[in-house]
Amino acid sequence: MKNKKQYTYEEKSDVIDQELRKRKRKWFLTSVAWFDFEDVEQIIRCHIHKKWHLWDQKRALEPWLNRVISNQIKNILRNNYFYFAKPCLSCPFNESKNIAQFDGDSEDCSFTPSGKQCSECPLFQKWSKSKKNAYDVKIPTTLENHENYDLSSLSLGSNFNIETAIERLEFHLKKVLSEKDFECYKMLFIEKIEDEEVAKKLGFISNEVGREAGYKQIKNIKKKIKEKAIAILKTKDIIY
Repeated sequence: MKNKKQYTYEEKSDVIDQELRKRKRKWFLTSVAWFDFEDVEQIIRCHIHKKWHLWDQKRALEPWLNRVISNQIKNILRNNYFYFAKPCLSCPFNESKNIAQFDGDSEDCSFTPSGKQCSECPLFQKWSKSKKNAYDVKIPTTLENHENYDLSSLSLGSNFNIETAIERLEFHLKKVLSEKDFECYKMLFIEKIEDEEVAKKLGFISNEVGREAGYKQIKNIKKKIKEKAIAILKTKDIIY
């Protein structure tokens, strides 16, 4: 039996272009003015060409391409934007719905006493001191209200890692929460499932007229998670 033909990158370039075009409609990083999707396409094409030998040509090309493209887009976003963004972006207590809008004081937080994303949170406070200025430099804005903007305190260097801090917080939360409460935490704050859906999954009900099923149970669990998280942040070294 003859071996199946091995395709080259050039022979499949039209398929690669087609899969990349599908992603263009979903590209939301418009805040970094000098970084558009055409730049992203070139970076990804170079990566696909470099990793072409890893495609098992006994399998369909599209699923492999989609995996590579997705991973590269995540890396590009992280390296060019997320590293300097507010820790709220990946925080399980962030209650903002639109990840593309992280300026101003209107974002909600289920962790801070004020319910806002502010320096009441140790992670936000750390970001404000180390990365906020770098973030502000990367995000274009009008000069109308920033005539006297001072870059002298710009600080790019930091060993702080938000993802590691969240992992440590989750590690300690798992110890102090019941199995059901921790399952609820993961669905609410990690998987971003709506309260009503979580209540249904956990079999919660509600006898209050006009209230969604499990409203009170979910509210109490959120309160418990918040209290436990605050206690952990005060007693455990998870930030540094």
